[in-house]
Amino acid sequence: MEKSVVFAGFGGQGILLAGKVLARAGMNEGFEVTWLPSYGPEMRGGTANCTVIVADRPIGSPVVDSPDALVAMNFPSLDKFEPRVVEGGTIVVNSSLVKRKVRRSDVTAIPVPTNEIAAELGNPRVVNMVALGALVRALGIVPLEAIETAMAEELRGRSRGKLVAVNREALRRGFGEAGKYLRDR
Repeated sequence: MEKSVVFAGFGGQGILLAGKVLARAGMNEGFEVTWLPSYGPEMRGGTANCTVIVADRPIGSPVVDSPDALVAMNFPSLDKFEPRVVEGGTIVVNSSLVKRKVRRSDVTAIPVPTNEIAAELGNPRVVNMVALGALVRALGIVPLEAIETAMAEELRGRSRGKLVAVNREALRRGFGEAGKYLRDR
């Protein structure tokens, strides 16, 4: 098994953190992982993406031309990466900001209103965890509990540590939201 995911969006949406959480969860579950970030010179508002590979065997390269899944948090990210996703792949879209549908019929599209869900939870910064929860449900490569543990580990020791509870709830809400679009998962 080898699954590759591209997380993409604006800087400040927690793109790199979402990828790190997935990578850490994979490591904690005994998988081989890579995490390859890419971002512009701006800290917030510029583009950011990262690629994560989770596999049960050594990974030859962290570079992925055709990912199995995409998390597109904004319109430019969907435009750029949608054509690259493999046939039969999965695209989680932040439907709060991306007003067009996924154009491809050979992938599973999961529109998630991440901004609205984050607002309901009282913290707009958890949009990344909402999207990650949906992705975890769609891919099924690591259990939600492993993602929750990895998220808490990534946030531990920083001032963000107090945000573990709301991030956990965001993961769960995204996980549940994806269930509306997936059969038998």
